[in-house]
Amino acid sequence: MSQQPQLFTSLSPALLHLYDLSNSIVVIIDVLRATSTIATALYNGASAVIPVDSVPLCIKTGRQIGGITAGERDGKVADGLSYGNSPFEYPRHFIEGKTLVLTTTNGTRLLHMALANGAPAVITGSFPNLSAVCEFLLRQHRNVVLGCAAWKDRVNLEDTLFAGAVISRIRDAFSINCDSSQMAEALYLSAGDDLYGYMKRHNASHYHRLSGYGLEKDIRYCLTPDSAPVVPVFDGGKLLPAQNV
Repeated sequence: MSQQPQLFTSLSPALLHLYDLSNSIVVIIDVLRATSTIATALYNGASAVIPVDSVPLCIKTGRQIGGITAGERDGKVADGLSYGNSPFEYPRHFIEGKTLVLTTTNGTRLLHMALANGAPAVITGSFPNLSAVCEFLLRQHRNVVLGCAAWKDRVNLEDTLFAGAVISRIRDAFSINCDSSQMAEALYLSAGDDLYGYMKRHNASHYHRLSGYGLEKDIRYCLTPDSAPVVPVFDGGKLLPAQNV
């Protein structure tokens, strides 16, 4: 029997440098809301999502390719961009066949950090594409680093919960000698089926932040599994559905 690949969890971008990414698939996790929105846009027919790490680059790239410029800073639509970071802004009738240029506070930054640190393969994960991500990782039989985008380097609950959800489904296929992975899975198992209620009961910082903007609908959607079963894979500067790479 071949040796099992290893799985690690980085609970914050500030910890990413501690992990060897050189032979790993890195899963970028930014549940509220970047990676949920990326999966939703691609599932609804976007031709690609281009993640960029600054608002000026987002505007410039959008102009160059005729794409939709979108993103947020601190939970709100960033100045100069046309759209925000809500998955509900990208229904099929709007996004199909178009390219979304997206910049966010945490998720797109972490993606570029992973690439800069030598990751040969990067995908994005969130509850809307949970099963698709798990199936993809099982098929690849490669080392995995679950990278939580967190919030300005501070560990957050929802990204940790998603890492735990992945681990709970695929752990038998991996060698896991990583306390942050064990913690993430234990947290997820303690939350049970009502992730929204768990976030609310524990006054999670991002729940508090987004609900303050009236975005409870977004939070519920982003914590609901498998509404956008697609695996966004980073290839040639773009996130594309796995079957198109």
